[in-house]
Amino acid sequence: MFDLGLTELLVIGVVALIVVGPKDLPVMFRNVGRFVGKAKGMAREFSSAMNDAADESGVRDVAKGLKAATNPVGSAMDGVKEAAQDMARSIDPTSYKPESETGKLAAERAKDAKKIQAATARAAAERKAQEATEALAHAEAAEAAVDRAPEQPSSAEPEVAPSDGSEAKT
Repeated sequence: MFDLGLTELLVIGVVALIVVGPKDLPVMFRNVGRFVGKAKGMAREFSSAMNDAADESGVRDVAKGLKAATNPVGSAMDGVKEAAQDMARSIDPTSYKPESETGKLAAERAKDAKKIQAATARAAAERKAQEATEALAHAEAAEAAVDRAPEQPSSAEPEVAPSDGSEAKT
């Protein structure tokens, strides 16, 4: 509605504090809030009344017709989309008669799909189990290497210099 930023609101608040005073400021802001709420309610009511009037007079139908006339390809595509959705709704795999050839094929495909899903799940589980076994063997080998190795600083770790500013003795 109003394009007020934070600085403008701050200036308005300071001026209101000076003009109205700190004692009456909350009452004034409450009244301003009520007024703004009533104005928004009236605007909402006016907007809904205008939409109702447009619906009653058929303006929306005329607007839809004009839109279709200005964009015939888009309206044709809307018709095609609606037809495709209707066809997709009518072709429900569960609506086939089980004794028909289509019903038999649908049942066979559903059975095959379940077999594929089961085989895929089994292969994934076996792969994860193999990876877990390999990781466990790697961890055990690393632990064994740590137990066998004597306590020595590795050459990859840099020596830490003393924090008091003196040089490290090597």
